[in-house]
Amino acid sequence: MPLTLGHIVYANCTPIFTALRDLGHSPDYRIVTGVPAQLNRLLAHGEIDVCPSSSIEYATHPDRYVILPDLSISAVGPVKSVMLFSRVPIEQLDGATIAMTTESDTSVNLLKIILGLFHRFTNRFQRTDLPLTEALEAHPGLLLIGDKALRGALAGTAPHVYDLGELWYRFTGLPFVFALWLVRREAAESQRDKVVRLGADLLKAKRISYESYPAIAAEAPERNWIGEEQLVDYWRTISYDLTPAHLDGLRLFFRHAAELGAIASAPEIRLFS
Repeated sequence: MPLTLGHIVYANCTPIFTALRDLGHSPDYRIVTGVPAQLNRLLAHGEIDVCPSSSIEYATHPDRYVILPDLSISAVGPVKSVMLFSRVPIEQLDGATIAMTTESDTSVNLLKIILGLFHRFTNRFQRTDLPLTEALEAHPGLLLIGDKALRGALAGTAPHVYDLGELWYRFTGLPFVFALWLVRREAAESQRDKVVRLGADLLKAKRISYESYPAIAAEAPERNWIGEEQLVDYWRTISYDLTPAHLDGLRLFFRHAAELGAIASAPEIRLFS
């Protein structure tokens, strides 16, 4: 039985999955697509085996997963696709109700940390599927992620736009790990050889991606709305690594999330080996 591999249908995953495709079809895995929140649920319910999944999913259920080493979706400074759009400067958001994407939990908790712990604000938060313009008519701020955040920044309709990766780095000096490559423990144990081969393929795909962004952009569907040059610039902003500094940033995020009560406690980080 092949492993089931989750593919987040955001531009930030396009380089890795394009390079993985170009390595040739592997009988070791089949791919299922979705947004982060959907794939988190499938992973949690055992319906997929491996996925670049929201970091907070690991912290919520650390007993269920191990982490593939040397792989992540992270920012060392700006990330360009996790954005707070606001009608007012961020300093004026204390006490406000902030609208939030329904597509991610890691970014939601990052925003709560930035506003609640770093700025010492008291805010309320409300999930919404409203488009950017409508959401900002109802609320002073809106958190968007992924392609919706990229499109919103390009549209230039919000008076104030804040990059959460940049804000995190400004306060901590550490990378922020938005997604980890998680493997269900049962799959890691029962299909260990396939997980090893998949991990090796993903590392190859990462190396190919770093060397091939212009070529990948030339065929990427996202080029139709963002343009090839801006797409390459976006990918070069993202870090797909998981270095000791990334792990330090991850541990700090988990500690802060525990302070806010988003998770029970900061978990031990267990890498697949």
